[in-house]
Amino acid sequence: MHLLLFSNSRSPDGSYLTHAREPLRALAGERRKTLFVPFAGVTTSWDDYTANVGKSLAPLGLELTGAHTVDAGAADRYDLILVGGGNTFQLVAECRRRGWLQAIAQRVRAGTPYSGWSAGANLACPTLCTTNDMPIVDPGGFDALGLIGFQINPHYTNALPAGHQGETRNDRIAEFLVANPAATVVGLPEGDWLAGDGKRMTFHGPHAGYVFRHGQAPVELRDGMAVDQAALPNPR
Repeated sequence: MHLLLFSNSRSPDGSYLTHAREPLRALAGERRKTLFVPFAGVTTSWDDYTANVGKSLAPLGLELTGAHTVDAGAADRYDLILVGGGNTFQLVAECRRRGWLQAIAQRVRAGTPYSGWSAGANLACPTLCTTNDMPIVDPGGFDALGLIGFQINPHYTNALPAGHQGETRNDRIAEFLVANPAATVVGLPEGDWLAGDGKRMTFHGPHAGYVFRHGQAPVELRDGMAVDQAALPNPR
């Protein structure tokens, strides 16, 4: 498999997918026919979402088709799959309802490159359970694509505003690991991404990430470091 999983789409200056262009160019190679999955979009139409991504990635020469305009049986027409961010619960619900969960998983395991950001990165995980999103719809189950054997927490930060008394992100991840002690979570800060073949994933970006496991101190990840696959459950 060929996977490229980003924490986020917008840079601190507000630019859209600019930090993702060169990694995406390398992933795409000569591929142009691209399936874009816009179902995580809630406050924008899926037509507009597809158009905006196409505009931002125009320098790559990709030909985007929105997954909402074709059925899942058309998956084999495309040689690159992109999945946008937004609400992970809606993304999984729509992919499941329309048959895209199975179709995408089959194509990616057959060699079609996959990239997603935020909710699209969550979709590559075994489950959606480490998303930061509110459950605005019933996803029909928490299982996702299972392309990797660990969970991602995108937009990772452990910062709290002054005076805020709620749980930190580390607290929330610790709760997940108490309930799921065999799981592993990678905290992926904004501006960072993971790349690899599913079995071996490498961390990239300017900010330190972290690997969380039940009963263990978080392990820091830096640019170029591999997530320790030997300690992770095997992808399905």
